[in-house]
Amino acid sequence: MTDVKHYAYRVVWSAEDDEYVATVAEFPSLLWLHADQGKALRGLVELVVQVVADLESAGESVPQPISERRFSGRFNVRVPESLHRALVLAAAEEGVSLNRLVSARLSQ
Repeated sequence: MTDVKHYAYRVVWSAEDDEYVATVAEFPSLLWLHADQGKALRGLVELVVQVVADLESAGESVPQPISERRFSGRFNVRVPESLHRALVLAAAEEGVSLNRLVSARLSQ
């Protein structure tokens, strides 16, 4: 059984709704609104418990928590040739590899 407390929850204030909005990255269609921040989170966690139980009882796949996934540190991105050229030039001017330059810029 999946431990729903390992999912990536977020609670933010919504001026539009005049309430806190709780969301969970692994289930982007789910959210819970409440005037109390803690109750917004608790409401969403209870909803996720129900959804996971329903998925498991139906034999459907349950999303693995992002925190428990392994990442290689690699991903491919297609960019226009002109941007690729500009990045290679910038990396050469800074005396670093293209990977290091792009990684540094992404982390900003």
